[in-house]
Amino acid sequence: MNERTIYLFAALAGGAILPVQVALNTLLRRYVGEPMQVTFVSYLAGTLTSLAICFFARYPIPASTSLFQTSWWMWVGGCLGTLYVWSTIFATPKIGAALALSLTIAGQMIAALFLDHYGAIGLTKYAASPLRITGIVFVIIGVSLVAAKK
Repeated sequence: MNERTIYLFAALAGGAILPVQVALNTLLRRYVGEPMQVTFVSYLAGTLTSLAICFFARYPIPASTSLFQTSWWMWVGGCLGTLYVWSTIFATPKIGAALALSLTIAGQMIAALFLDHYGAIGLTKYAASPLRITGIVFVIIGVSLVAAKK
């Protein structure tokens, strides 16, 4: 198995985990309350899991000098993740997991196409070719089919 295949499987596995995360967070909402409270509990569990993995893998704590060299906006990723988790907890009970995640995927694909095309936020540039745009259109058509009422 070549290196690219490993990355493709890692991305696929990450995507396959998302509906399970959404379902678990939606279920947890029944016991915890508001979507933002569930988001907090989810991130707390994720933080503890990350800490345990770093500890057992013996990853060193990042040097404070390295952390202080970053720009403030580089830390916004965690905030955006919070909004993503909250949005799925908020929307899923009303529109279902399939539609919530298909809209999430469509939003991700559209934003990613722009980020890739412009090489934004330090990404490598990948042109928004007609073939890639067609792929996004198919994703949007797929979302429309999921959203359609019988």
